[in-house]
Amino acid sequence: SFEMASKGGLGIELDLDRVPIRETGMTAYEMLLSESQERMLMVLKPGREGVAEATFRKWELDFAVIGRTTDTGRMVATHQGSVVVDVPIDPLAKASPDYDRPVATPPRPAPLDPAAIPVPDDPMAALVTLLGSPDLASKRWVWEQYDHMVMADTVQRPGGDAAVVRVHGTAKGLAMSCDCTPRYCLADPVEGGRQAVAEAWRNLTAVGARPLAITDCLNFGSPERPAIMGQFAGCIRGMAEACTELAFPVVSGNVSFYNETNGTGIPPTPTIGGLGLIDDLDRMAVPAFRAADEAIILVGGEAEPTGGWLGQSLFLREITGLEAGPPPPVDLAAERRTGDFVRALIAGGRVGTCHDVADGGLLVAVAEMALAGGIGASLSAPASVAKLLAWLFGEDQGRYLVTVPTEDVADLMRDAAAASVAATVIGRTGGDRLTLGAAHAISLGALREAHEPWLPGFMATSAARPG
Repeated sequence: SFEMASKGGLGIELDLDRVPIRETGMTAYEMLLSESQERMLMVLKPGREGVAEATFRKWELDFAVIGRTTDTGRMVATHQGSVVVDVPIDPLAKASPDYDRPVATPPRPAPLDPAAIPVPDDPMAALVTLLGSPDLASKRWVWEQYDHMVMADTVQRPGGDAAVVRVHGTAKGLAMSCDCTPRYCLADPVEGGRQAVAEAWRNLTAVGARPLAITDCLNFGSPERPAIMGQFAGCIRGMAEACTELAFPVVSGNVSFYNETNGTGIPPTPTIGGLGLIDDLDRMAVPAFRAADEAIILVGGEAEPTGGWLGQSLFLREITGLEAGPPPPVDLAAERRTGDFVRALIAGGRVGTCHDVADGGLLVAVAEMALAGGIGASLSAPASVAKLLAWLFGEDQGRYLVTVPTEDVADLMRDAAAASVAATVIGRTGGDRLTLGAAHAISLGALREAHEPWLPGFMATSAARPG
């Protein structure tokens, strides 16, 4: 209330006897300073109180008119007939101490030396390893243990790009995602901050939602150390740039510092929760392949790629044991252009299968789509590709995979070119295997055996440990 009044240049009168409370006998001090969660304070236009109350009552939520704004610049609160607070607002709201902590800007990692990257013989073996790694393994063990079908309004279940929940009784849906890549933020906080926001925006776009806003949870080590403040400041800068370019405002959030053990902080983890709106759930995309003999099209990225960005990639860490190089750059203008194009395809009913390319790169994304739909795929690299493994596992940003019937390919490619968006046909759906040219193939069964067991196995092992 102090913050709202100060920002508006107003005063407030509160009647604490009208405040909903959890137990009887609460004092004015307890009501004013309690940090009870899931409470919202709003200022309504005079005469609209009944409309707001009806909405809250519909959803069985508490609602109470507890005061009014004034022109006094003071906070006046009454309780049980007595004035318990009468103080000016600005000295409390504006005179809090400001910390100007030292900031050490982390050096940007040296470019990755391609000659230093070991080249595995079999990309499918690398794919199996990646799908069974902690970052990419199925999280089914977790989400099957709670009710994720509340009121039967869940439209897209966990495990995809974004969860989708129907706005009860309508054809509209809310899409939600939660994203962050700490290894990117550790290597380059500014680029990592950009990527965290762009990834949330991309995941909402991939289901056909119009991104509306984000909330954030900024998790860092001790801000008393200049290096940690450098991480924090860099991530904030990158997030701000992405939010501005993508018209994706921050509407709430919190900061959690001092996340450390024995003086070692966690990696910088600015987690982004994104919210988007689907106007018509009949025009929504899913990540699963839906039919055989459809074209698989890579949308976004370079028109004629020669390889891919392996710096800070999961392939580099899990397959070669290296954690090196800068993270992939985020071209925010291209991100916006490509995402708007993909969303228009979905909204127009032209695309019903879509998945963004993220951790693990292109081959992992195709495998996830195949596993989700139970339909295989055959892939072939474009003629421009000179570094196959980098193309398969590079984590270049701003890319999506979509599928369309053969007869729709030419129109999509034409429209992509008109929108200045790269689009390349890289394969077809069908069968029960994932194949790459004539040399490499693996069954969906083998991929599923790699993808599913890591988390339940880890939890079983943890539960068996003494103490």
